[in-house]
Amino acid sequence: MTDHTTHGSIAGGAAVASRDGDEGSQLDALLDRIHQLTAAQTAPPLRQPEFDAPAEPVRDTTPQVTKASKSDGWIPVEPDSLAAAGLTDGEVEALILKTLNGRAEATGRFLSDHLKLPFRIIDPLLHSLKHDRLVAHKGAAPMNDYVYQVTELGHERGKKFAEHCTYFGAAPVPLEAYIESVRHQTLADQHPTEEDLHRAFEDLLIDKKMLLRLGPAINSGRGLFLFGAPGNGKTSIAERITKAFGNYIWIPRALGIDGEIIRLYDPGMHEETPLPANEGLLDNRKIDLRWVRIRRPTIVVGGELTMEHLEITLNTATNVSEAPIQLKSNCGTLVIDDFGRQRMTTDQLLNRWIVPLEKRYDFLNLASGKKIQVPFDQLIVFSTNLEPKDLVDDAFLRRIPYKIEIVDPEESAFRELMKIMAAQLNVEYDQAAVDYLIDTHYHSANRPLRCCQPRDLILQIRNFCRYANRPAKMTPENFDFAVENYFAVM
Repeated sequence: MTDHTTHGSIAGGAAVASRDGDEGSQLDALLDRIHQLTAAQTAPPLRQPEFDAPAEPVRDTTPQVTKASKSDGWIPVEPDSLAAAGLTDGEVEALILKTLNGRAEATGRFLSDHLKLPFRIIDPLLHSLKHDRLVAHKGAAPMNDYVYQVTELGHERGKKFAEHCTYFGAAPVPLEAYIESVRHQTLADQHPTEEDLHRAFEDLLIDKKMLLRLGPAINSGRGLFLFGAPGNGKTSIAERITKAFGNYIWIPRALGIDGEIIRLYDPGMHEETPLPANEGLLDNRKIDLRWVRIRRPTIVVGGELTMEHLEITLNTATNVSEAPIQLKSNCGTLVIDDFGRQRMTTDQLLNRWIVPLEKRYDFLNLASGKKIQVPFDQLIVFSTNLEPKDLVDDAFLRRIPYKIEIVDPEESAFRELMKIMAAQLNVEYDQAAVDYLIDTHYHSANRPLRCCQPRDLILQIRNFCRYANRPAKMTPENFDFAVENYFAVM
């Protein structure tokens, strides 16, 4: 259970009968005292203090965004008021009424969990809505809570709110807080070492010389070109670059800008990695649940990329906007795969990004017409089978300081890939059969070696043997069959 529920239950038990104007200060004092006592029991001081502790509990003045231990990195801290959350009473009341319109009834703690706001912030608003006859108590709920249902007046007001915007998920985070979070989690502060790169590429057979070239490019946190013949692992390399940086970052589920909602967290592009569950009675971490912890993103886009993906897009049916891909990839890696084959021209893409690549910030237009400045903080990798100089001019190439060619593997590396893929695909390895393959179908045919071919040819053998109900093993005959299929039009 999240700490806002636990805190709310204790506070509720302490103030069952009284809801006077001074209730907030009493609850805050009680919560501070509980945190002080639990912290003293679970986390003894590392050294004896050199001064006496104050007799009265001191109010927590921790800023709403902070940096935790070195292993945890930056974390968003739970707000202690709507003002600290960057929200107004009206914004949260609109979310509550729209949520209740979508449900027959809900408890205060359900609404707290749904909006990702502490119960002690939600509870006074619910009483205000009841006082204004927008919601009513249907019954009591545990821990000094109630079951709420929307009244006819509240239903009509909720409908009007929904006409403006249908969103009623987690309360949005203000843009200023998001910009601050990117500053704390920026790639510019990450300096991957040789050890980090070896860890990131440990599942790939990659030449040490290539790692030596990739290392400085990744360390720069700037853009780079990966170019070379198809099938040599450009996309595989690009997808693993993010692993050389820190593992996790925090992003808001949604951004709120002048009443407009922009979805930032995308389950299709982001991998959520929640913190381990707290083992104590109370969760002292006080994390702002409007944020979600994800792996540093690696977003890959290819030929489907259009100019719309680079701008905020408004769903006119819901009036909820979607963040562009460069915003979703902040603090991570954005891979433009098959660069030069997009549905937009290379000039359109490069003209759109030529300033952001230089300045590290971007300008986006809201549906209202307002222009906002946002961070442009990701490592952009352009992966292409074409020569970079044939795609872009010198002015743009200057802004992409690293151009790395991914060359064909040497024969020794090709043979090693054969062994690795045979083991992974459960196909019996045979050295003589590999010698036959290379001499007959590569050297004699003057065919170049490619990194993807060991996997593809062994898959052909495995599938053929399964169909023929034979043991999956390398033989000259099986390689002949695989090569005939694989290189039929190549």
